[in-house]
Amino acid sequence: MLRCEDEKLYTGSTRDLDKRLEAHRMGRVRTTKNRRPVELIYTEEFEDYKEARQRELYLKSGTGREWLQTKLEGWPSG
Repeated sequence: MLRCEDEKLYTGSTRDLDKRLEAHRMGRVRTTKNRRPVELIYTEEFEDYKEARQRELYLKSGTGREWLQTKLEGWPSG
């Protein structure tokens, strides 16, 4: 999970976190390109990509967003 400069969150999944984070920071990802800088604020690790993708879709759902807000409450921003 990334927090963008506009304080909005970006949720995604990847097989290589370091490479993907660098792409976001360098402006090579369309959805965050104009919202930089980005800050990595939350990660989860899974055995396989399919499981990670299912979790991503859950976190983007209404229930998942509610769970995430509860999880992130009180975390410092920026």
